[in-house]
Amino acid sequence: MSITGVQRSWPATNATDELRLHWEFLDFLRATALIKATGLTPDQAIETPLPTSPLMSVLGVVKHLTAVERYWLTRTAGGSTAPLLWDPDDATAEWHIGPHDTPTAVLAAYRDEWTTARDACAGLTPDDPTRGDPDRTVRWVLAHLIQETARHVGHLDILREHLDGETGE
Repeated sequence: MSITGVQRSWPATNATDELRLHWEFLDFLRATALIKATGLTPDQAIETPLPTSPLMSVLGVVKHLTAVERYWLTRTAGGSTAPLLWDPDDATAEWHIGPHDTPTAVLAAYRDEWTTARDACAGLTPDDPTRGDPDRTVRWVLAHLIQETARHVGHLDILREHLDGETGE
């Protein structure tokens, strides 16, 4: 399936290349996040319909996913000095939506980070220590990012269903 130029397909079930399999599952989840965030009005995209999570909007989740990729893949695994996308003194900074955080801008920033992250991680193998934290392996960072992205795709499922009734993978 393709939406906004992003291909979404399950990784091959007979996979033998661990690194490729990790990247393919991450790509599948990334595309799923975009599908969940596409087609909403600007007001829906910033709505926070869950009373117990007053900052959780579709755009907030995508901004958070972008910041997580920057931290774990681009900086930690890849060793890049690209700036953080959150304020270390404010644990909720990336969840706040500003006037410049339009659906187009937030989704484009997320997609741009995929390329930045992939470039930063070029040449690494699963067993390699990450360039930014030699106490972690690339395998660990990718597994962590896959679980983090999957968890937030679940949040996007719930948000989307609350916002317009849209369900499905």
